[in-house]
Amino acid sequence: MFGLTPLGIVHTLIGLVALGIGAYALRRNGEIAAAQPDGRWYLLLTLATAVTSLGIFTRGVFGPGHVLAVMTLAALMVGTLAERGMLGGRWARPLQILAYSATFLFHLIPGVTETSTRLPPGAPLVASPESPALLPVFGLLLLLYVAGVTWQLRRLRASKLAA
Repeated sequence: MFGLTPLGIVHTLIGLVALGIGAYALRRNGEIAAAQPDGRWYLLLTLATAVTSLGIFTRGVFGPGHVLAVMTLAALMVGTLAERGMLGGRWARPLQILAYSATFLFHLIPGVTETSTRLPPGAPLVASPESPALLPVFGLLLLLYVAGVTWQLRRLRASKLAA
């Protein structure tokens, strides 16, 4: 199916469910947090997505997708430590927001890349993951990340001022 291995299919399905739950958590709670059930599910499924991606070697070598998986694992660790008050001190909540939101971005980058190189079947949007046509899309994703984090940090600041 679309040139995916069985592990690739499982990885993709887990990642898609994680993205859906993450989007729901952001919409419902204004953030991703393990303190909320939807946030906890997102984080667990994101962990599973990152771990399963480490076993996929489509191009035969450790590549950009693997680097994103390691970055995702690092962001999960930073976010978890910050959320538990073990990192960041007074900056723990903003650090949690930055880290957990980064995991959402890290889902989207390979998702867009792989979708663009596989769909539509027989005539994909781009010929390879290195296609220059993907650069503006990645720039837009980065811009959306910055806007989303800014919104979350302003929301956090407003809640602190109100308290």
